[in-house]
Amino acid sequence: MPVKIRLSRQGKKGYAFYHIVAADSRAPRDGKYIERLGSYNPNTHPATVELDFDKALTWLNNGAQPTETCRNILSHEGVLLKKHLLEGVKKGAFAETEAENRFEKWKTEKQSKTEAIRNEATKRKNELARKQKDSELKAKEAKAKQVAEKLAAAEPQVIEEAAG
Repeated sequence: MPVKIRLSRQGKKGYAFYHIVAADSRAPRDGKYIERLGSYNPNTHPATVELDFDKALTWLNNGAQPTETCRNILSHEGVLLKKHLLEGVKKGAFAETEAENRFEKWKTEKQSKTEAIRNEATKRKNELARKQKDSELKAKEAKAKQVAEKLAAAEPQVIEEAAG
C-alpha cells in the first residue's frame, strides 16, 4: 500500500485550514487517513504549522512520499533536512553528534529569520495604525476649525438681532 503525506482540507469556504496526514495514496483528499501528523493554517502571516516532528520523520523513513505542498512544509520545518542528515550518518559521512549540531545550527538560524519576519509585520501594522490615527486627528482638527469659523461668522448676526 503506497502511503502519501498530504493535506486534508478543513475549515469553511474562503478560510481553508488543513490537516497534515499520512494516508493511502488511493484514498480521497478529505477521506480516511492512517495518522494525523499536524496542521497547517495558511491564513496567518507567516503561515502557522503545527507538526509532530518525530511522526513525520518516522513516516518519511518508512517510505511515505510527501505531496509537493507537504514537501515544502516539511522542508520549511526541517524534517527533510533531519532525514538527509540521518542518511549521512547511516552512510558514515559524519558522526551523529555532528548531524545534531548541524541541525540545531539550522534551527536557530530559521527561528531568528522567522522572528524577524514577525517583528517586521508587527512594526508595519503598528505604523499603519499610527498613520491612520494621525490622519483621523488631522481630520477632526480641520472639522473643529470649520465649526469654529461658522460659529464666529454667525455670532455677529445673533448680536445684531438681539440689539435690534
